[in-house]
Amino acid sequence: MNSQPWRLRLTWVDTVTGDRRSPIFDLPIALGRVFEAMPATINGDRVSRIELKSSQVSRFHAVIASEANSIVVTDTGSRNGTFVNGVRQTRCVLANGDMLQIGPYAIGISFAVNSIETPSVNSHIFFNPQTNSPDSAILQPAVSPPSANVSRGEFPPMEFLQASEVTIRSLQSMGMPVAEIDWAAIGGGLGSFIWVDLLRICGVKSDRIAVLGMENQPYARYRRLCLNSQIPLHERLRSNSDSCPDNIWGWPPYALREAGQELLKGHLGVSLKLIWQVFAEPTFAETYTPRAGNVFDSIDREVDRIGWNQMFRYARVRGIRKTDDGRYAIAYSKSNAQQREHAFLIAKYVHLATGYPAIQFLPDLQAYRETTQDFKSVVNAYENHDEVYKQLESRGGSVLLRGRGIVASRVVQRLYEARQRNQNIQVLHLMRSPKPVGNTFNLAQRSVENHYEFQPFNWPKACWGGELRVVLENSPAEFMPQLLTDWGGTTTASRSDWRRMVQEGLSQGWYQITFGEVERVERDSRNRTVTYIREKELKGQIQLEADFIIDATGLDAKVKTSPLLEDLVVQYNLPLNGLGRLSVQKDFEVFSMRNASGSKGDGRMYAAGAITLGGHYAPVDSFLGLQYAGLRSVESLAKAKAPGVRKLSVVRSLVQWLKWIFNQSPG
Repeated sequence: MNSQPWRLRLTWVDTVTGDRRSPIFDLPIALGRVFEAMPATINGDRVSRIELKSSQVSRFHAVIASEANSIVVTDTGSRNGTFVNGVRQTRCVLANGDMLQIGPYAIGISFAVNSIETPSVNSHIFFNPQTNSPDSAILQPAVSPPSANVSRGEFPPMEFLQASEVTIRSLQSMGMPVAEIDWAAIGGGLGSFIWVDLLRICGVKSDRIAVLGMENQPYARYRRLCLNSQIPLHERLRSNSDSCPDNIWGWPPYALREAGQELLKGHLGVSLKLIWQVFAEPTFAETYTPRAGNVFDSIDREVDRIGWNQMFRYARVRGIRKTDDGRYAIAYSKSNAQQREHAFLIAKYVHLATGYPAIQFLPDLQAYRETTQDFKSVVNAYENHDEVYKQLESRGGSVLLRGRGIVASRVVQRLYEARQRNQNIQVLHLMRSPKPVGNTFNLAQRSVENHYEFQPFNWPKACWGGELRVVLENSPAEFMPQLLTDWGGTTTASRSDWRRMVQEGLSQGWYQITFGEVERVERDSRNRTVTYIREKELKGQIQLEADFIIDATGLDAKVKTSPLLEDLVVQYNLPLNGLGRLSVQKDFEVFSMRNASGSKGDGRMYAAGAITLGGHYAPVDSFLGLQYAGLRSVESLAKAKAPGVRKLSVVRSLVQWLKWIFNQSPG
């Protein structure tokens, strides 16, 4: 039997959700795609089996075991190989701090002698309930989970929270306003906007729709996150020409609109270039993406056309319960700095599009900020951190950048622009592992340059409306995580101007890339940040000093991060999909929340956006993905003969498109 006291901590990031996992395992450890294909025991020792859901991982891919005084990883004849620190190995002794690459998974290795496993908890930055902006001072969700102890006098009342089904009479007896409506869109962001836009186009009157949200501009939070992550209004979003949240038909697309604007300015060459770019992409030209300002302006036009401001209500939704007559009771607060009011809204059809409830923040950086209370040197890319660039442009300095997706690429560009004003700026880009080759799926492989993996959008284009969409939609639930892992991952757009900046930085030495798993971050005597990279055997510990650290690792849409969604899941025992998000039907209905009781039965609840990732559709948090979800849900409502919803027939679609062209109300 194995007498070694060693245990291993394996650390990796889920390629689809960005969730960080860092469990500790007893040796031996088997890694593979199919749990049953890996041995339960090896030489009489019980095996810790780890499932890695990707077609690039073999059924039984590799095994880690102790031999003499060493820990050895052995490839078991896998098709795509096992890599240690970027080098393919069939058998290799592992050192503390090594990086094991299996398919799309970069797994950090750290020795844990007689360690007690502690759960890995993602750190977060939550949104302030008053400003709707990222607020690092908020350590807990803005609304306490209703399952917690709630004293009488608080809102929602205890009798509401404890009931799975409430009566209209009981709501009226609580002494708060109770209003009734047919349609309720919860969130008030782009997901809500697109769903309401489709309802209006399909015949629903504006006075029968209520939108509950924190800001009356549906793109307000999205724009704020764009600006914080260094995408100003004149820069381009990572979106397609025909992904038009203001126009479900996608015509005229953004490229044609922008070409017309340039033509009116007398810029014939620029106009022709834009048109050529759309027809030639991606083989002969870079993929066209719209300017952020143009997208927001177009949404403003549609906001006025459909009467959004008449439907919008400032509200923080505190809880949702089924009613005994087949509808839903929504408890919401209208509290802000000037007033504090509570009310209930009764609706038959509810749409959830709450977006990302929090920003992911690397645990070691969170620990640094909690210890030092230094919120200026260590920042998240989605926070307002313009002061970092102002100080760099004024005094120079060094920056340590974490993450390598689209946001990281924008930060690199912003630092490049800062160097045009002050050459005394150094950038060290810390990545967890090398990226020698791109992920593959069947015969397709993504290109890689300087350890960045390139793809025009966050998912392959066929996921939106092509072959991959059909494949995922018709796949059994148990295979969906594997497909999403194969297609997902951290990528950035292949822009020639940006690639030139990176190459220039590497050749001139002001931009460097290094790899490693971070142990901790501290502050030295000169008030600079010091990042300690996990110690490698016989090589000593690496220390990286910097004036600033910028975390560009992503957003979080897990159900448990949102008190509202977590309460629904607990109260109604809602099923979650393989990625821990809301399980929805192909038409995006949260089927377990259907309310068929009472005289007004057949109430339905739908969801859209990142909170549904892991289901039958991959790019759920994109403009086109939100439109697809909206179309499928409204189509199902028309089929169910929901009051006021008309089928979007060819004739109706043409008439409504003409109304859009001439900026006439859909009613």
